[in-house]
Amino acid sequence: MTSRALILVEGHRGMGLLYVQAAQRLGLHPITLSTDPDRYDYLAAEKLEAIRVDTDNLDGLIRECSLLRASHDIAGITGFSRTDESAYATAGKLCRYFDLPGPNPASVERCCDKFAQRRLLAEAGVPIPAYRLATNATDVESFAAEIGLPVILKPAVGSGSCGVRLCRNLDELAEHTAYLLGGKHIWRSSPRILVEEFAQGPYYWADIMGNEVIGIAAADFGPPPHFVFRECTYPALLSNDEHKCIADVSLSCLRALGLGWGPTNVELLWTKRGPVVIEVNPRLAGSPVPEMVQLTCGVDLITEHIKLVIGNEWNLRRRHSHTAAVRCLLPDRDGTLDWIDGHSQAAALPGIAEVKLLLKPKTPIVRRGDYTDKIGHVIAASPNHAQTKAILQRAVNLIHWSITPFPTLGEREQYAAPYFPD
Repeated sequence: MTSRALILVEGHRGMGLLYVQAAQRLGLHPITLSTDPDRYDYLAAEKLEAIRVDTDNLDGLIRECSLLRASHDIAGITGFSRTDESAYATAGKLCRYFDLPGPNPASVERCCDKFAQRRLLAEAGVPIPAYRLATNATDVESFAAEIGLPVILKPAVGSGSCGVRLCRNLDELAEHTAYLLGGKHIWRSSPRILVEEFAQGPYYWADIMGNEVIGIAAADFGPPPHFVFRECTYPALLSNDEHKCIADVSLSCLRALGLGWGPTNVELLWTKRGPVVIEVNPRLAGSPVPEMVQLTCGVDLITEHIKLVIGNEWNLRRRHSHTAAVRCLLPDRDGTLDWIDGHSQAAALPGIAEVKLLLKPKTPIVRRGDYTDKIGHVIAASPNHAQTKAILQRAVNLIHWSITPFPTLGEREQYAAPYFPD
């Protein structure tokens, strides 16, 4: 009997295994197509089928999927975000070619270009920060003067806060411009930098499936000048009017960008003028957001996304109403992780849903100011906000680690080599 296959374009270190497991529970055979399957440890560990193919080559992917159809019933195709979320757009193109359910790839590609995204949002009247697009250091300095310091510099294409920094003065502006244009940041296309107003206020994000807002979370960051998540609470403590305002603005983004199929994640700041949209991501937010949603309301976003991908009806009905919170374990220095302990005791506390360590002892740590800075995370959940926060803090207090600084600058630079994150 021909197996029903779910094709996954690229893998994902955070959510890849969750998608694989959800697919298997639905009776599907997951097959990963990746330029480098060895990057994803779970593929070998779980003995999963993976095919090495250039995922930037659409024709090559079409040929590979055509060959797979000889031995499998391809039920659906989806993909994961990389530095520019190209895999998700590519999956949409494959869905169009093979007449399978999927997002509009043109809408995804426009959305993944932050400059194009902002232009469309601005034209639709969606509140966004002031911004300019620069391709050289002279433009960066000129546009920063127009907008007024402090400003945020970020690559026009990218995710996970990679290359994003708050520049509070001219020295920081010049330093980060040199970083972005001087070869240390990996560009998949010609360098294009967004110079953006530093909007200030509480940070929220909305998780949307189709045209339904599933929930709104609140989060804060580690110390500036970077934007590394420190703690997130789900759902956010909002009045009914505040919740409706954020939801309405988030849904207006879908109309402006031609989205509305499948998952979308909208990031906002509540400023003096109300919600201001920072970014719209045409995909699920990364782990541990899907896990937190399931803890708070019982909706398994990954499973429901796969159902949509294979043409089934999804079920977004909420089954309960709890509060979940996650604390990211962030290093305070670069160096070698000597040891980390207390995680087993933390995981044993009532109300702790997960303690996940991302690094093993003797691993070198070089903070890049993005999502890769995490040592791990702790998730707590309970029926109410105050109890969840208390459980989370008790668990975090049990976890300790030691980092020995690198003895030389050369050793630090060795581990700070450019890389492609997921």
